[in-house]
Amino acid sequence: MSFLVILLLLAVQRFSRAALLLRGDGLLLRLLAWVERQPWLGSSSLQLLVLLAVPVLPLLLLERITGSVLHGLLLIPLELLVILWALGGGDPRPQLQAFRRSWQSGDVEAASLQACQQLALPSHDAASLLRQVQGYLFWHCYQSLFAVLFCYALGGAALALVYRLLVLLVEHSSDGLRQHAAAARQLLDWLPARLLALSLALAGNFTAVSRVLGPRLLEWNASPARIVVECGRVAADLPATAEAAIRSLDEQWALLVRAAIVWYCSWALWVILIA
Repeated sequence: MSFLVILLLLAVQRFSRAALLLRGDGLLLRLLAWVERQPWLGSSSLQLLVLLAVPVLPLLLLERITGSVLHGLLLIPLELLVILWALGGGDPRPQLQAFRRSWQSGDVEAASLQACQQLALPSHDAASLLRQVQGYLFWHCYQSLFAVLFCYALGGAALALVYRLLVLLVEHSSDGLRQHAAAARQLLDWLPARLLALSLALAGNFTAVSRVLGPRLLEWNASPARIVVECGRVAADLPATAEAAIRSLDEQWALLVRAAIVWYCSWALWVILIA
């Protein structure tokens, strides 16, 4: 059933704009603000537990109820809605359009301003700006697609929801809560970040990725973001020159699409041969 949900997800993402209606994070942010104001929730670990339990426990209850109705067919729309929300930012290319237009016109200052406003990326010069945008694209696609798919395959819609909640808490919570959320996310990111790096190697420059990933493959404290970005950059053979910016972003997106195909095909084989 999970693979059917993914097929429906691809269809909705490709042919419908309804997914855009599920991209708001306002309810969670209001819950976060309420939890942080409560004196009886002074412990950051308790705050994290509450913030995860309030959305996830009702989902588990709904899954249990709908799983016994119509042979579980009602689980499909429920899980589809959850995954659509868990995907978060979705396709990052619209956010890059203004940056691309400014860069193509040669206005690096405007491109830097748009990268700061749309992508929250600081920069100082053209070369560093390009590398930051390349890194943003790799990491955004990882946390808004690949990690969510991995969590869904591993633990169902509830784990995918937990991952998305942790992403938001790392981005928006206070220091103590952010540290606990980041530690939990580090645990969830360890394996999918490396699987994506291996997928990028299969879809791109395998030898270059193996040199970068090899020393960090089993290292627990290695940053998942650094693994994904550095392996992605060498897999795509991305240039670091400002003149090649637009072409490199297109090549980078094509590499990520090939990596996604590797994941979908692997999932299909798993469903057919093992599951």
